[in-house]
Amino acid sequence: MRRVRKQLPHDVPDWVDLDEAIYFVTICCQQRGIKQLTRVEIAQRLLESIEYRHRNADWYMHLALLMPDHVHLIASFPERAKNMQTVVSKWKEWTAKSIKVKWQRDFFEHRLRGDEGFDEKADYVRANPVRAGLVTNAEDWPYLFVPID
Repeated sequence: MRRVRKQLPHDVPDWVDLDEAIYFVTICCQQRGIKQLTRVEIAQRLLESIEYRHRNADWYMHLALLMPDHVHLIASFPERAKNMQTVVSKWKEWTAKSIKVKWQRDFFEHRLRGDEGFDEKADYVRANPVRAGLVTNAEDWPYLFVPID
């Protein structure tokens, strides 16, 4: 019997100031352990789509890092965005159709709270390829988007 995954809630409490909220988001490929996202042509298009949505103000991408079978985002979502779930789901839908990425149904998100340091989370994300044994130095990982604005 196949286990049905429970759908994750992404509702933000009313008391959270959405203009100030920063989220750590992880989106996984349907099949883990396969190098899907770091194929050069796919990675380039994914990073371009992240940058496009950043420039279009669909989200403010503080940092995006592609791993072979998942992506980490540290992002804020403007008030004009319907909600984070819609923005992320639309991006997943577009990348699935146009780049043929096969994503898991949902995603994980965690709102960074006051006692959590942004720099600490960013350092954790940047070190992911090193922990996975893909590079020796985090600076050598090419599949990264950090805005220059």
